[in-house]
Amino acid sequence: MDTELGNKNEPEQHQNKKRMKLFLVFLNCMLMAIGQVAGPLLMRIYYLHGGKSNWLGAWLLTAGFPILIIPIAISFIRARAREQAGRLLVTKWLFGASAILGVLLGLDSYLYSFGMSYLPVSVSSLLGSSQLAFTAIFAYIVVKHKFTHYSINAVVLMTFGSLILGFHMNGDKPRGEAKGKYILGFFMTIGGAALHGFLMPALEFTYLKAGKAITFDLVLQVQFLISMFATLFCSIPMIINKDFQDISKEAAEFGLGETKYYTILLIAAIVLQFLVIGSLGVIFSSTSLLGGLVSSLLVPVQQAFAVIFLKEVFNAEKGMALAMCLWGFASYLYGEYQKPEANKEESTD
Repeated sequence: MDTELGNKNEPEQHQNKKRMKLFLVFLNCMLMAIGQVAGPLLMRIYYLHGGKSNWLGAWLLTAGFPILIIPIAISFIRARAREQAGRLLVTKWLFGASAILGVLLGLDSYLYSFGMSYLPVSVSSLLGSSQLAFTAIFAYIVVKHKFTHYSINAVVLMTFGSLILGFHMNGDKPRGEAKGKYILGFFMTIGGAALHGFLMPALEFTYLKAGKAITFDLVLQVQFLISMFATLFCSIPMIINKDFQDISKEAAEFGLGETKYYTILLIAAIVLQFLVIGSLGVIFSSTSLLGGLVSSLLVPVQQAFAVIFLKEVFNAEKGMALAMCLWGFASYLYGEYQKPEANKEESTD
């Protein structure tokens, strides 16, 4: 009788796990959406109205990491309630990998921050979408995700989209900005997209080599460590450049006023941490490729918000680059959809 009940409960437990996984995917995608859309807009407002520190912009991306203490503390309390010892789940391997990934994330944050200081959001978001192409390439190298002609098509299309923007730089250059700085911002953003494309499969590889079950509690601790090391990495040049001391001076001279200066920085730190949590969470609940897909899918939303709130111009070149980005995204998504079908045919044969 007990055996029969156990057998009946197994499908129900499987369904519950499946629902929980879908919920986590949805939740992390929503966090990514909030962070990826709101974060760059707030940082661009910071730079447009007198903000000058690129390292501060990079620092803000992960400085909100203490917010993770709340869910980590809840997981410890729940473990104790279940009469399990709340403990640090991170192994030496995961700690070392988190430190390396954190430093790389800090560098990636600086590259993106530098790009945002000189490029309109509508340009930087399109260039940033090329990280899907880099994710596909590095996922093939690092975690052996197979290339298909659909993913190759996506890589080519997104590369051409970036080239179109590159050949029409002058039309987007903000008034009074040196062309050299605009070009540097362009290539720094491409560099940031490439590094971000490497980080996502690298984290997936870290989980694969962890040597233990990857639970939600473990992922929270890894996220905390990665963000902490990224923040420490960005803090060092800020201390050297005396950026922390200059915050009060910058706030007093900020075009929208001192109160709005601190409000923008505070909200930016929170929503950008949502982006980090969502990005790392998607890899835990699904794959690095899904993270790249969601990031690329949010580009049209970023474009619309930049036009509405920042009054940026949406010209023909941006339209063509966006079309190529969406075409590449659709091609990649269709290729991912076709994989299960191909696997079913192989198993039937």
